[in-house]
Amino acid sequence: MIKYVLTISICVFLAFPIYSQAPEKPNSAEIHEAIKKLNFLGSVLYLAAHPDDENTRLISYFSNNVHARTAYLSITRGDGGQNLIGPEIRELLGVIRTNELLKARETDGGEQFFTRANDFGYSKHPDETLRIWNKDDVLNDVIKTIRKFKPDVIINRFNAESAGKTHGHHTSSAILGTEAFDLAADPGYKTEGLKPWTTQRLFFNTHWWFYGSRENFEKIDKKGMLWFDTGVFYPSLGLSNSEISSLSRSMHKSQGFGSTGTRGSDKEYVQLLKGTLPSGSTHVFEGIDTSWSRVKGGKPIQSILEKVQRDFDFSDPSKSVPELLKAYSLIKELTDDYWKDFKLTQIKEIISACSGLYLEGVASQPYAARNQNLKVKLEVINRSDQKIKLKSITFHPQEEILSLNHDLMNNIGFSEEIDMRIGEDSRLTAPYWLEKKGTLGMYRVEDTSLIGSPLTPAQYKLAFTIDFNGTLIDFERDIVYKYNDPVKGEVYQPFEIVPYAVSDIASKVVIFNESQAKEIPVTVKGFKDSISGTVALKVPEGWKVSPEKFDFKLDYRGEELNLIFTVIPTSEQSEGYIKPSLKVNGDYLDKSMVEINYDHIPKQSVLLPSASKVVRLNLVKKGQLIGYIKGAGDEVPDYLKQIGYQVVEILPENISFSALSRFDAVIMGIRAYNTVPELKVKQTAILDYVKKGGNLIVQYNTSHNIVVENNLAPYALELSRDRITDENAKVSFLSKNHELLNYPNKIEASDFDGWVQERGLYFPNKWAKEFTPILSFQENGDDPMDGSLLVAKYGEGYYIYTGLSFFRELPAGVPGAYKLFTNMISIGKNNFENKVKE
Repeated sequence: MIKYVLTISICVFLAFPIYSQAPEKPNSAEIHEAIKKLNFLGSVLYLAAHPDDENTRLISYFSNNVHARTAYLSITRGDGGQNLIGPEIRELLGVIRTNELLKARETDGGEQFFTRANDFGYSKHPDETLRIWNKDDVLNDVIKTIRKFKPDVIINRFNAESAGKTHGHHTSSAILGTEAFDLAADPGYKTEGLKPWTTQRLFFNTHWWFYGSRENFEKIDKKGMLWFDTGVFYPSLGLSNSEISSLSRSMHKSQGFGSTGTRGSDKEYVQLLKGTLPSGSTHVFEGIDTSWSRVKGGKPIQSILEKVQRDFDFSDPSKSVPELLKAYSLIKELTDDYWKDFKLTQIKEIISACSGLYLEGVASQPYAARNQNLKVKLEVINRSDQKIKLKSITFHPQEEILSLNHDLMNNIGFSEEIDMRIGEDSRLTAPYWLEKKGTLGMYRVEDTSLIGSPLTPAQYKLAFTIDFNGTLIDFERDIVYKYNDPVKGEVYQPFEIVPYAVSDIASKVVIFNESQAKEIPVTVKGFKDSISGTVALKVPEGWKVSPEKFDFKLDYRGEELNLIFTVIPTSEQSEGYIKPSLKVNGDYLDKSMVEINYDHIPKQSVLLPSASKVVRLNLVKKGQLIGYIKGAGDEVPDYLKQIGYQVVEILPENISFSALSRFDAVIMGIRAYNTVPELKVKQTAILDYVKKGGNLIVQYNTSHNIVVENNLAPYALELSRDRITDENAKVSFLSKNHELLNYPNKIEASDFDGWVQERGLYFPNKWAKEFTPILSFQENGDDPMDGSLLVAKYGEGYYIYTGLSFFRELPAGVPGAYKLFTNMISIGKNNFENKVKE
């Protein structure tokens, strides 16, 4: 994990809890800001539908200017979005976007929560959304979050009255937030182990774009609204709130939401939905006691902390430790469990930071299997003149205690390497929401205590018991792994518990376009020394595999072995799954491991069922050599290779007519015209290739930030936000006799069965007469959409524009999608004109 320049702001305000593996090392200004937060007892919950929906300006403002406990509740993990940084989609994209949200919260000072709702893709209406999500269950998750977090104020990002005007998920989030506001306070609504909680105010975070323009917004009556200047400047950091917000927003890299920081006044508005409107125009907490007086026994704590804040010595923060210890002891005696627990978490880390206390346990390897021994290196150091003693270290979950009673002298470190054993019943490290198969709209979570949590809590931890001159405090730290990279330097990553071994087939879809057998490599990787067993490959009924099984032996941890199975498909078109199965020490292991490794989020491994879809097709192809210009990232080239095409990636700088002329077809990757700036000057050569006999296939783009402006196609073509979100939406053929529907493969309505997530997105809604629309889709009684697949003859060649989601359908092994894509590549090579005459 690379620490960017923005790490200056990541721990500036000492947000709790801390999600990263690397230890925070706050400076004096950051500690002082944390003390201000310690002295504020108020909370705000911001609520929306997806990662990147949140208003980071408001979250940073409430956390760092108001000093309130601030959190974002994202109803989903964003699994249904597009990925601009890699090929991961669906569940793996959800893992990426979850961690991007956590990095955003580290940057702006907030906390993060989720529900079990699955982002199943774009939805046009909240009725559909709430039916697929299972409204009652998601509403229950929202209510549980409110009763746990106990917000004084809730702010909806979206408008509950916007049904049919925007993304159904957006409206649904506002509906859920509004209903949960009342039900969370209702004693008749039961949630396991949680008492009712009354939130004082519910707001809608309105904005001029809800009204169509700034001019329209200026004209409206703003009675019932509050506004805040979120452009405030933080001198201790040298950054404005808007700049911090932009750094946070830029964590959403998979969605391409890099943001440039701004300076100066910046107004944000909230409209009251429920509760009483404050008489002032800028303070959501007016009339709510946010001092220590709100809890019994809190006044003496406030007096101590106000003195600490006032007398804080920036040159020696450790001078505040004696007073902080007094406050800590008083907080421990509070009867209000909510504020006691949260403020204890805060003050403990402030005491640690003031003392220059560094506590760490580093595993000798990044992962371990059950029943395995490894080394853990302990490091503890006190960098102050405070009288501090390391009493003991407790290992969790074993509850083993290492008694020490070691005096920690100023800047003289304690280190020791000890043995640790991974227990037989240890839980494998995995995203808890992916452990069981869910439904289209809901994740299945059997451990209900985890619902709402952003990540699966680390299983192996250390509790350092520190004696501060007679006051004992336990500091909990996750056991981590770190190493030195020659370029990046010190790199941290989570310590993971893994199976004895995993198996994997490189491609999650294997296409057989003929009856000949294919060799299927199965990779077996071991995670401890001296593993032996057998591996078999299960195939669908009617398919054949040989050999029946392999014996294998792996001598060293991390060793991999490739075993080749021969699979023979059925003679007719069919599909199913092949599944590797390992037998080790009498246990059957059926997991594969996917590594997610990007510099802006922690490296992690995701365990998924080890299975690949196999599809037997009877495709006829024309053309062989394909040029592919990558866009935002997709796996289409890999799957075209599987059906026998030779695919060559064309680098943008190498695009010219002569470079393109050798290809039977040139395909533009998804959103290429949004993400490849070089295409602005290369488009002339691309269209020249078409004019002189080439075949160009352009996959979907958005109209926003398109680099070719009015030059996307040889004829007028206007992109829109039209999309067909129902993967089962009715299809009609507008041009039944067109080459694309007949040669070399006959396309039937049944070829649109089994599509996943959607039909397509960002269809053109206006086009020149030279284009022929091929397909029409209709859903939910709406008007038909005819722009999903357009083709035009241009000169001697063909230009095809398609918003169909081939980037989802080909990796899902949808037979009809392969047939149609093959026909697009083959256009102009079928002797079609003569066949029509016949």
